[in-house]
Amino acid sequence: MQQRQGMNWLAMTTLLWAGLTQAGSEPAGLRQLVDETIKPVMAQHRIPGMAVALLKDGEAHYFHYGLANRETGAKVDDQTLFEIGSVSKTLTATLGAYAVAEGHLGLGDRVSQHYPALKGSAFDQVTMGQLATYSAGGLPLQFPDEVDSADKMQAYYRTWSPAYPAGTHRQYSNPSIGLFGHLAARSRGESFEQMMEQTLLPKLGLQHTYLSVPASAMGHYAYGYDKSDKPIRVNPGMLAAEAYGIKTSAPDLLAFVEANMVEVNMTTPKDAKLAAAIALTHTGAYSVGPMTQGLGWEMYEYPTPLATLLSGNSTDMAFNPQKVTPLSNPAPAKASTLFNKTGSTNGFGAYVLFVPARGIGIVMLANRNYPNAARIEAAHRILQQLDR
Repeated sequence: MQQRQGMNWLAMTTLLWAGLTQAGSEPAGLRQLVDETIKPVMAQHRIPGMAVALLKDGEAHYFHYGLANRETGAKVDDQTLFEIGSVSKTLTATLGAYAVAEGHLGLGDRVSQHYPALKGSAFDQVTMGQLATYSAGGLPLQFPDEVDSADKMQAYYRTWSPAYPAGTHRQYSNPSIGLFGHLAARSRGESFEQMMEQTLLPKLGLQHTYLSVPASAMGHYAYGYDKSDKPIRVNPGMLAAEAYGIKTSAPDLLAFVEANMVEVNMTTPKDAKLAAAIALTHTGAYSVGPMTQGLGWEMYEYPTPLATLLSGNSTDMAFNPQKVTPLSNPAPAKASTLFNKTGSTNGFGAYVLFVPARGIGIVMLANRNYPNAARIEAAHRILQQLDR
């Protein structure tokens, strides 16, 4: 990925900040496009409810479908809170990048520098940046079931033996990026929950985004539905907050997308450290085929064929190790890049996509975990129409 260039970002910034203040009038045919795209997906995959948020030409547009709670009949609306699963990793990455911008840690630091209990372990040879990009050497997708306490987690890391040299393979992993977020917050003398809720979310202006949903917002917290249609919400687990713990609304998640499209490109950022952090999350570490792995975000040259997005978000990419090609001269992604991230819990499915050069962002939230391919096909169809 190369450095951004050739855009009047100040003008675009003005439009986008104004656009998210209040939803704009719908362009002709937009509702029909979204309805014709989303309703068949819901029917095919028995999704009780969905929220879709779009950014186009500096204006936000929101669409709501179905039920947030089948038992009470509560409908999905702008305040409905969804679990976003691994889309949370993009916020964790931003939190870690903010700690870097503040000077509390470096991506090149060895993990054991920030976790002294791991000195003498494999983590003497693993960097914080490799943790954040799933390239520590083969940490698994999930912790083993028996790792259910902080002491057991520490023991697990101490005895972990990498399958590959650090920096050579991508193995998508909650214990990897989860530990990155945990240690980033600890570098500031805080818990992850403290740094996320008291620093990052307020700086991003996200007022309806939570790790633990407070009693005052529980009425807006949707139920997810599992394969047998049982209502379900996410279970706690080690580093769950860091890896998949965010609950948010479609407008808040679109505001985060907007910050990624705009904050980093302001002539005078509202918060220089936040802008630097976002730019760092847009900096690729390595390529895996046509996909470039950033901190949290997965990036592609745009325009991006549907087949390429499907491949980059496939089960093979999620569950199997992939040999990587490190970037020799990492730089923030250029504007004509497509950023995306999927996320799931047992009862929810999320997808986020945005293309800064086109001023387009797409957020899709559902209270059922349905196939990534269906999410990507729907979002790609909407993107193609918005970009005409």
